Amino acid sequence: MANNDIEHYKSKVTPYVFACWILAAFGGLMFGYDIGISGGVTSMDDFLIKFFPKVHERKLHASENNYCKYDDQMLQLFTSSLYIAALIASFFASRACTLLGRRPTILMASAFFIAGACLCGAAEAKWMLIVGRILFGIGVGFGNEAVPLFLTEIAPVQHRGAVNILFQLFVTIGIFIANLINYGTSMIHPNGWRISLGLAAAPGCVLLVGSLIITETPSSLVERGKEDEGRKALKKIRGVDEVDAEFQQIVAACEQGRQVKKPFKKLFKRSGIPALFVANIIQVFQQLTGINAIMFYAPVLFQTLGFKSDASLLSSVITGLVNVGATFVSIYLVDKVGRRKLLLQASVQMFISQVAIGAILLTHLSATGTLHKGLAALVVILVCTFVMSFAWSWGPMGWLIPSEIFPIETRTAGFAFAVSTNMIFTFIIAQAFLSMMCHMRAYIFFFFSAWILVMGLFVVFLLPETKGIPIELIEERVWKQHPVWKKFYDDDAGKRDEMA
Repeated sequence: MANNDIEHYKSKVTPYVFACWILAAFGGLMFGYDIGISGGVTSMDDFLIKFFPKVHERKLHASENNYCKYDDQMLQLFTSSLYIAALIASFFASRACTLLGRRPTILMASAFFIAGACLCGAAEAKWMLIVGRILFGIGVGFGNEAVPLFLTEIAPVQHRGAVNILFQLFVTIGIFIANLINYGTSMIHPNGWRISLGLAAAPGCVLLVGSLIITETPSSLVERGKEDEGRKALKKIRGVDEVDAEFQQIVAACEQGRQVKKPFKKLFKRSGIPALFVANIIQVFQQLTGINAIMFYAPVLFQTLGFKSDASLLSSVITGLVNVGATFVSIYLVDKVGRRKLLLQASVQMFISQVAIGAILLTHLSATGTLHKGLAALVVILVCTFVMSFAWSWGPMGWLIPSEIFPIETRTAGFAFAVSTNMIFTFIIAQAFLSMMCHMRAYIFFFFSAWILVMGLFVVFLLPETKGIPIELIEERVWKQHPVWKKFYDDDAGKRDEMA
C-alpha cells in the first residue's frame, strides 16, 4: 500500500527544494559544532587557567588519576547548562512552531545561537560563560524542535528518511569542523578558546540567512488555515503542478487535527501513548549508547589513554571524520532497507565495541599509568567502529523516527517532548560522565553496553517500521497494525480521544 501512495504523490528534486534541505540542515551544524567544541575547549590550558584554575592544577600533578583529573562540577556545568536551557526552550519552540510556523522558529533559533556565540567568545567571567551557554541552549532547543520537523514535512515520502538525516549529517559535520578548529586554536595562546567559541556564530549566520530563503511547510500553512498558500508551497517543493492527492491528504489530516484543542492533553490519552513512548524512549536510548560521553570528552578520553593534548585533539578529529562518513551510509540505506535493520545491526556492533574498550581499559590502564601505544591505537579503532555504527543508526534515527510518527494534531507537542527528553538525558550524561568515569573507571563502558543490549530488544519487539509510508497515514498504517501497539487503538479509545 505504501508503494501506491508513492506513485500517487508525484515530485521531482528541484535546485530550490535541495537548497531548502541544505540551508535548514545548518541547524544540525550549529548543534554539532557545540557538541564538538565543548570538550576541546575544556581541555585547553588557557581556558582552564582563566576560569577553572583548580582543575588546571589537578591536571598538572605528576601522579594524576587518569579517570578523575577533569572531575569538576562547575566545569561540567559549563558544558551541560546548555541542555537544561534547550529542554525548557523546546516547549516554547513547540508553541512557536504551531502558532507561527517552522520557518520563523528556525530564524529565532539562529538569533539566539549567534548571541550565545558572541557572549561566550567575549567572556571575562564565569557568569558570562554560563549565560552564553544558556543562549546557545535556547538556540539549540528551538533549532532541534523546528529543523527535523521542517525536513520531514517538506520531503517527498520516498526520500523522507534521507532528507531528515541531513540534520544528523550536519550534526556530524559540525562536530568534525569543531575538532579541526580546536586542534588549530589549541596552539594559539592565550585566546585560542575565544576563537573556538566565537566561531559558533558562523553556522548561526548561515541558518539566519537560510531562514529568510526557505519556504514554510505545506502542513504548517494548512494547519494555520492558509490553504491557498499551502497548495502553492507544495507545488514549489514538489516541482510539479499535480499535487492534488498529497494536498488533500494534508488537508484531511489538518482538519482532523483542528478538532483537538489541547494537543499536550491528547498526547497522554490512550491512543497517544504509543508514539509518545517510542519517540521519547528512542531519545533516552540515543544518549545511553554512550555516544555523547565519547564525543563530548573525546579529547579528555584520549588524554586519559596517554596521548598529549594536541595528539588527543587530532585523534578526535579522526573519530569526527568517521562520524561524517558513516552518516552517508545511513542516507543511502534508510529508505532502502528501513529503520529497524540499521538499528539492529548497529546495536550488535556498538555492543561489541563498548565491551572490548571496557575490557582493554580494565585490564591494562591503571589509575596513574598510560596504555601501551599498540593498545591505545586499538582503543582508537574501537572508538571509531562504535562511532561508525552509531552514525548510521541511533544518531539519525533519534531525530528521524520521532519527527514522522505523530499525527499532525500532536506533532509539534510530541516532538517537543522528544527534544526535551534528549536534552534531559544529554544533560545527565554530560553532567555525570566525568564523575562516573572517576568512580566507575573502565566499568562505565560495561554500563553503556548493557543499555545497548536493552535497545536491541526494544527494536525487535516494540519499534514499528515507517519506511515509505506518508506521515499523514502513519497512525492507520503503522500503529493500528502493530501487534503490541494496536491494542491502544480500540474503538472505545478512539471515540474518547475524538472528544479531547
